[in-house]
Amino acid sequence: MKLGSRNIKLLIGVFYLLVLFFGLYYLFSFIDLKDLTSYGFIKSNKDIIIDYKNNNFIFLTIGFFIFSVIWYLLLGFAGPILLFSGFIFGKWYGILIAVLAASVGTTCLYLLAKLFFTDLIKEKLEPKFSKLKTNFQKNELFYFTLYRFAGGGGIPYGIQNVLPVLFNISIKNYFIGTFLGSWPTMFITVALGAGIEKYIDTNENLSFLKIISSPDIYLPILAFVLMILIGFVVKKLFFNKN
Repeated sequence: MKLGSRNIKLLIGVFYLLVLFFGLYYLFSFIDLKDLTSYGFIKSNKDIIIDYKNNNFIFLTIGFFIFSVIWYLLLGFAGPILLFSGFIFGKWYGILIAVLAASVGTTCLYLLAKLFFTDLIKEKLEPKFSKLKTNFQKNELFYFTLYRFAGGGGIPYGIQNVLPVLFNISIKNYFIGTFLGSWPTMFITVALGAGIEKYIDTNENLSFLKIISSPDIYLPILAFVLMILIGFVVKKLFFNKN
């Protein structure tokens, strides 16, 4: 019986990895990365996107939310989603939908990892992070919120989303901790996306000098550097493995 259950988990795990691979392949087969780095391409399509948002606000919001949840479920990193959210929806609405989507998507990923990849995660990550378990056992909601606030201590986003499997955090605390702890760092990136949209709207050509002199750009960057320093302090105070 145990062998049959293990085989089912293995099949589901393989299916998930196949969906991840073909989903990413399908996505990038329709996206030219050169276009995404072209100022002319972005500017020429910005008005089309904004106009579509104004005419289909609810539909775009729901579609973006669903896409974001799937993106996080497939181990996607947060940066592109946050920048796009700020670029399209602005700072305040953008951060609300971004944090909510991240909370739902990463919680689904955590549940999936907990159900089907616990052994693999323990094998690969437990030797490095097992000492953190003591902290999470004291007050898992408090420490997990700090963990999110500190950006996972510099751990890549996909890994930090599944690392709590080692600590067996409850689904409720995972969701709440992600929702509460993600606001500061995510708001900075969303604000940067909104600043980029404002810069493109008021500047015909790309100028590095104008970019770094724009408060909508350099303030989020300075805030991001500050959050890195704060995250480093939080890591030293609460997540020191020594």
